[in-house]
Amino acid sequence: MTGLLGPAEIRELAARLGVTPTKKLGQNFVHDPNTVRRIVTTAGLAPDDVALEVGPGLGSLTLALLPVAAHVHAVELDPALAAALPETAARFAGPDAARLTVHPADALRITAADLGEPAPTALVANLPYNVAVPVVLHLLAELPTLRHGLVMVQKEVADRLVAGPGSKVYGVPSVKLAWYARARAAGKVPPNVFWPVPNVDSGLVAFTRREPPRADVRRQAVFAVVDAAFAQRRKTLRAALAGWAGGADRAAAALTAAGVDPGARGESLTVEQFAAVAASAPTGTPGGQ
Repeated sequence: MTGLLGPAEIRELAARLGVTPTKKLGQNFVHDPNTVRRIVTTAGLAPDDVALEVGPGLGSLTLALLPVAAHVHAVELDPALAAALPETAARFAGPDAARLTVHPADALRITAADLGEPAPTALVANLPYNVAVPVVLHLLAELPTLRHGLVMVQKEVADRLVAGPGSKVYGVPSVKLAWYARARAAGKVPPNVFWPVPNVDSGLVAFTRREPPRADVRRQAVFAVVDAAFAQRRKTLRAALAGWAGGADRAAAALTAAGVDPGARGESLTVEQFAAVAASAPTGTPGGQ
């Protein structure tokens, strides 16, 4: 890997483009070459992997991805940054820049058709803190070709994404990611590798796609149960799911049919158990069984 961006290059590019990082877009630019090397190495890309990067910013991670991926799709919401990225790639990556496609778009609205070919197989991104979870879930739902990924997010968010049942931070993001993939914590990243320096640590989350826990129940139906269970996480599932099921007794019946104790709480259930509850749902419940 050559031609990576350090602090001087980051400042020079930002000044030339008139770019000031904004909290609104969740922008924190990585200026440490060792960190982007670590991310790419940990992502474990194969030579035929097509990388999808969300929020490439000034191009720090993009430049590290180009030599090792078959192609890189970079999705950037900021028009000025999106317009400048091909020139930065040409300047620092040489011939590898030909493998880059920049999409000036919102990652929360991007579709497989928008990205085109080659279809992405790996998500590798330093995600904006304020939209990290919805972006990951949207992309996994929209892009079935994504086989694996490594994302850098706020450490607190990373902990939630990889948490298991019984953990204090286990919740909606944990269960919904588990529907799509097996996830694990892949390390911590200190604040001083970013500009501007955030006031929190970041964490790396690696994931590998798997088949959904059940084929006989729709994802939307399972997610409706999950949302209802954690909307009132201190309540028992019998009470928390009353609105979803059309009454506490109907909720208890669905839970019992699924082999789940109505007196349990959502934080104790696996994604497989949530799927079983959804499969036992009374007629007319949200998500549509």
